[in-house]
Amino acid sequence: MFHRLSTDTLNWIIIIGIALFILELAFFHGGMVIPALFSALAIYIGRKHLYEVWGKVVFWLGVIGFVFSVLNMLAVRFLIVAGIVLFVMDYMKTKKEAQQLHPDRTIISEQQEEELIQIKPLFNHRLFGEQSTESEAYKWHDMNIHGGFGDRIIDLSNTVLPEDTAVISIRHFIGNLEIYVPYEVEVSIHHSAVFGRAHIFGQHHWKLMNQSVLYQTEAYASTYPRVKIVTSLFSGDIEVRRI
Repeated sequence: MFHRLSTDTLNWIIIIGIALFILELAFFHGGMVIPALFSALAIYIGRKHLYEVWGKVVFWLGVIGFVFSVLNMLAVRFLIVAGIVLFVMDYMKTKKEAQQLHPDRTIISEQQEEELIQIKPLFNHRLFGEQSTESEAYKWHDMNIHGGFGDRIIDLSNTVLPEDTAVISIRHFIGNLEIYVPYEVEVSIHHSAVFGRAHIFGQHHWKLMNQSVLYQTEAYASTYPRVKIVTSLFSGDIEVRRI
């Protein structure tokens, strides 16, 4: 079911679940979170004394209390309902059309003070919102960014890459990444995701579940210009293609 679920839909489910969890903490005096924490403490104490009768009683009471507390959380209830609805929708869809299978293609030392020039980064660290490189020509600087929610678009066709290796490093929570690379540029990419899909130069991974994929072009080790891309997503798709 999950490999047919769009990443954007999964992202919205995660975002709503987090929002409900925060809502329960902020406006319902902790809701079922506090009982869950007490139950977890009882499990810990009981587990330390499992060789005694009272330890076994405390442990299993903690387990029962923890399960009931978690199941009564707003976020968990929403995820259960969302899972049931998606399962029913997926079942109805499979009854109408055949399932399509898509194959996967694989010393800190003392130094004299130096004159430094402060360089403005191409991207800022932003928790919410979309970001993209400039539509007009821009000067290249290596990227090392992290973000929370939203899409990131990087177009390398409007810049001149250095004679050595250009580096793009992105750590993102929820959102999609699009990276456009000119045909004359060699590429190495290491992408990891908890949930999502990857489309890299015609190689498609339709279901990434806590996985990493690594690719590099044939002449990457010996040819310039070249770019090294290292990306990490909790939930989202990545697309790397020529432009």
